Amino acid sequence: MSTIDQQFIEYIVKSLVGNPEDVIVDRVIDEKGVLLTLTVNPEDLGRVIGKRGVTAQSLRTLLRALGTKNNARYNLKIVNNDEQSEGYMVSSDSPVVKAVNNSTDEPVDNASDLAITTRKELAELDDLDI
Repeated sequence: MSTIDQQFIEYIVKSLVGNPEDVIVDRVIDEKGVLLTLTVNPEDLGRVIGKRGVTAQSLRTLLRALGTKNNARYNLKIVNNDEQSEGYMVSSDSPVVKAVNNSTDEPVDNASDLAITTRKELAELDDLDI
């Protein structure tokens, strides 16, 4: 049984994405408040994040408003479950969404860099005469 906050985020995200059946919202209560973990189809990740993280930040703003009404503090974590970019996740602790490489803990400059280029593709780029 899902709570009102889960239903709220689920409703909004399902109306944004192309694969609404893949939207999963998990809820965990910890010392910082309520953590909602959002998992979507990898094809829809860009739609949920939006350009420069605007859509993700809007979701967080709406959650903040819901938290004010319910006397709760909400945090939204958007999980990247793409098999091709395993080891990367979207950090939700800043207004602008950043990608973080979990293996080196180095931030990636923008969310469009989430797609990992293989070594073969990088080698092909090195061969280009620019």
